[in-house]
Amino acid sequence: MKRLIVLALTAASVAASAKTLTVCTEASPDGFDYSLFHANSTADASSEALYNRLVEFEPGTTKLMPALAERWDVSADGRTYTFHLRAGVAFHTTPWFRPTRPLTADDVVYSFMRQIDPKHRWHGQPRQGWYYAAAMQFGQLVKSVTAVDARTVRIELARPEAPFLADLAMGFLSVLSAEYAQALQAAGRMEDMNLRPVGTGPFVFRSYVKDAVVRYDAHPGYFRGKVALDKLIFSISPDAATRLQRLKAGECDIGLYPMPQTWDEIRSDGKLQLLTGPGLVTTFVGLNVEHKPLDDRRARQALGLATDRASIARAVYGGAASPAGNPYPPSQWSYDDKAGPAPQDLAKARELLQRAGLANGFALKLWIRAGAGATNPNPKATAELLQADWARIGVKVEIVTLEFGELLKRTRAGEHDATLLAWASDNGDPDNFLTPNFACAAVAGGSNVARWCRKDFDALLAEARETADQGKRDALYRRAQALYRDDAPWVPLTYPTTAIATSQRVTGMKVSPFGLNNYSAVDVK
Repeated sequence: MKRLIVLALTAASVAASAKTLTVCTEASPDGFDYSLFHANSTADASSEALYNRLVEFEPGTTKLMPALAERWDVSADGRTYTFHLRAGVAFHTTPWFRPTRPLTADDVVYSFMRQIDPKHRWHGQPRQGWYYAAAMQFGQLVKSVTAVDARTVRIELARPEAPFLADLAMGFLSVLSAEYAQALQAAGRMEDMNLRPVGTGPFVFRSYVKDAVVRYDAHPGYFRGKVALDKLIFSISPDAATRLQRLKAGECDIGLYPMPQTWDEIRSDGKLQLLTGPGLVTTFVGLNVEHKPLDDRRARQALGLATDRASIARAVYGGAASPAGNPYPPSQWSYDDKAGPAPQDLAKARELLQRAGLANGFALKLWIRAGAGATNPNPKATAELLQADWARIGVKVEIVTLEFGELLKRTRAGEHDATLLAWASDNGDPDNFLTPNFACAAVAGGSNVARWCRKDFDALLAEARETADQGKRDALYRRAQALYRDDAPWVPLTYPTTAIATSQRVTGMKVSPFGLNNYSAVDVK
């Protein structure tokens, strides 16, 4: 009996000594294969925690660093990239899969080709398609991905692509296990790639209870060395006030995206700390140009002119955002600083509606997400301010609130009139704002929620991608911004500041310009 008591006490002390980080996050992940999705909350739970890419961004920056590839070569014509993989990179060992080999070039080939090759066995597996690959037009860009040998991958492009290396650091190009894919295919359980994930990343997936909690353990074989944490827990808390209360009560170590109105309160609390940073983020209303009368650019321009962006920045963000006029913020190179946000002009807005035959206004439905997110602390308040602004020119707005995953699914299908969303850059390149959101090909892929397509705009983007001269690219993107402003597929709203609240025991947390959260460098005192 004494021995049993000793063993029990030992086990309890080991459990108590485990370093656990609990994060109060704002939304449930849509799944764990990020190639299928695009919400930041899903990236945090999948590509950031579970996987790695050939190259990655240094935490808190837009600077590239080696990851699964220790080095790479680029041909003189910019069309061939050869990546040399690290030796001995271990995949996760889980109750549902035990790898028999480390990472090889075959895993890279599988991870890319399933998304871009219509003949690949996995290409048709997801009903919703490959969201990012379609938005980034990778099927047209990438001619081939081949394994030269076990540790060498060659990627051939159809044309030079200036942002290509930065693209490779994006979550949708995380490298998954081809061996696991083969096992799932043989068992007829291909959907488990998204439900029971296996990666190379800093954390190993353990369990998920929808709308409640995601649990991870540290990956003991992580190629960068085991992280300081032993366990990572995402506690899903959609309400920002609840996240802060739980942080103060010690139930969470990190509370994501506190309301700006609480920032001073957090700063003055000796047990907490507030981390802030400028984000490569734009909040906007996407106007579906396939729905009447939004197919008339005068109606779209009128909505933009009727919008008091400064009031939204003050009332919703407590001043922790600036009014937006362009598709990306001033921190993004090639931002056109000569064309700031248009001031509210109700008289001109009414004149445009009259010229469009809409003197009596019109009605539309504005879709918003339930709960706050990384980019908007109060979507409902934002929508109500827009509703009041637009009512002043005769536009009647019905606000429709949807669960975030449902909203994204239905806007991708083009069911909406207008939707309140945000776009955060994934790679620090202007193309990442413009191509996924406004390219003609991105309409079919679903990321272009405005459903807007202009061939002259597409031509500018294509020319900019094919030149490595940043000065030329800068000029082309400024021309593209002018076309965008003239046609008004979005009503841009704000450029928000990103904030994260943590307990004082948390160290190593960095605010990402991409709005993502990576906990591999975090420790708890």
